[in-house]
Amino acid sequence: MKKFAGIMVATVLAFSLVACGPVDSAVQNLVGAVSNSGSSNSGVVTADDDGYAEGRIGDVMRTYFFDYTVNSAYTCKEFEGYTPAEGNKLLVAEITVKNTDRSTVTMYDTDFQIQWGDDDDDEAYDVPITYYSDAVSDDQLPEEYDLSVNEERTGLLVFEVPEDSKDYSISYLEQFSNDTEGDVFFVFFTAKDK
Repeated sequence: MKKFAGIMVATVLAFSLVACGPVDSAVQNLVGAVSNSGSSNSGVVTADDDGYAEGRIGDVMRTYFFDYTVNSAYTCKEFEGYTPAEGNKLLVAEITVKNTDRSTVTMYDTDFQIQWGDDDDDEAYDVPITYYSDAVSDDQLPEEYDLSVNEERTGLLVFEVPEDSKDYSISYLEQFSNDTEGDVFFVFFTAKDK
């Protein structure tokens, strides 16, 4: 009887060890689903079936061509001698971009837009200040740059935003050489004055 009980315990133990694989896998899938919904800190976020992805600061936004992460953001009245137009302030965001494509990717700082306010305001967005004037700091991402396969680059994007705004998103819309559009990615955050 002891021998039979020992065999049963060993069998149950063996099945439980075998079951660890699928259980771990299920947990990983669940964690992945939470990350994809943008509700996880420092997760990898991909677009859903509708072509929409929503993340937060620190999340890796996985686009068709590259990954991007908004590392931090703050607002200020002046940046490296640059002052915004009356009624505006500056939003400075540090962003990391990594090429995940199989060839060199040409990037533009204007690939990224800033949005603020509510969804009803169609004019509540802008591109980096380099679209309107020269860069004011070597820390800013260049207007145009190439990323080799697997290359990563970190730099600043500087935007003019309304003085009374505090909640923002930085977005990227996939655009392909055949003039079609792909998925859209948003990183939502609240920026504090520095």
